[in-house]
Amino acid sequence: MPAKGYKKPFRGEVEDPDALIHWMRRYLEHLAVRNYAERTLVTTEGYVRLFIEWAEDRGLTRPTQITKPILEAYQRWLFYFRRPSGKPLSFLSQRTRLHKLRAFFKWLAKTNVIPSNPAADIEMPRIEKRLPRVVFTESEVLKVLEQPDTTDVLGLRDRAMMEVLYSTGVRRFELANLEIYDVDAARGTLTVRQGKNRKDRVVPIGERALAWIAKYLDEARPHLVASPEHPTLFLSERGDKLSLPLLTPLMRGYIDAAKLGKSGACHVFRHTMATLMLEGGADVRHIQEILGHAQLSTTAIYTRVSIRHLKAVHDATHPAARLPRQDARSGATTAESARAAPHELARGGAAEDQLFSSLAAEAAEELAEGGSSNQLAAGRRSCTA
Repeated sequence: MPAKGYKKPFRGEVEDPDALIHWMRRYLEHLAVRNYAERTLVTTEGYVRLFIEWAEDRGLTRPTQITKPILEAYQRWLFYFRRPSGKPLSFLSQRTRLHKLRAFFKWLAKTNVIPSNPAADIEMPRIEKRLPRVVFTESEVLKVLEQPDTTDVLGLRDRAMMEVLYSTGVRRFELANLEIYDVDAARGTLTVRQGKNRKDRVVPIGERALAWIAKYLDEARPHLVASPEHPTLFLSERGDKLSLPLLTPLMRGYIDAAKLGKSGACHVFRHTMATLMLEGGADVRHIQEILGHAQLSTTAIYTRVSIRHLKAVHDATHPAARLPRQDARSGATTAESARAAPHELARGGAAEDQLFSSLAAEAAEELAEGGSSNQLAAGRRSCTA
């Protein structure tokens, strides 16, 4: 189950059954048998392969040759690595790569391929607890939403996608995986299937987003769909599921076109939704439930709330939850007037800080999974060991 984009042959790939690359494939099979998500397998393969390439450049091809000092040298290499743009890897990206390696070598030790796990005592990089760098005000997000040409099939699709991102705060891959029957307009809810950690959840969705979805289904999707039985909600120009690498530059393009002096892509809508609902008076626990966060902190005891309660909170606090009554039938392109004063990030306490720190970490992780493996592979030889 090799990941796409990794075609470099390995010295031990054919002649040595104990080569690292062969054990990596057995490890991926082990994860697949235990029902790990496909995106987890792809990410794991990408990161482990990059280490194997680095090790083979130094004449190391077998698991038994890898020691703790070698892994610490690789950790330093990651620290000094620079992308083609000249930017370093974030500490979260470095930590993610090392975490995948630690799990791989833990499995090798558990299956008695190696006598002990050389990665067990590696000190992982500390992760900064940072608030989101970019959050839109209500007026700013409305300006972004107005950028697509909704007289065009793809523009109408993109507007509907952005409305869903803004209304529900779903993740990029959750948006791409949505199917038509996941939308329940009568109840005002959206079912997210197999979200992060393979968990399903039901989230509120506002009237405006539902109106744009209906408009897309009536006027745009019939021109994109190749087969009437295709269940995916948002389709590519070829009529298939949208790829994640396409969504990021697509959304970034609309944000840049709005000329707000702010950058971002899919995740900024998630940040903005959480911020505006918090400012509107929503409890952090309700926002957490909508976002699909497992917990606010390692010591928090979380009380689940019903979708009816969440829907009421969403309606009361999300700026785009309700359509003006005269626009509900037409799928209007405007919503309530933007608030007069610019929004400022609510700093109500540790719970809010933890929520937004989690969002910032998610955004960095999404960026790391969204293509930094390929960037690393392309630029790896520009970095000294």
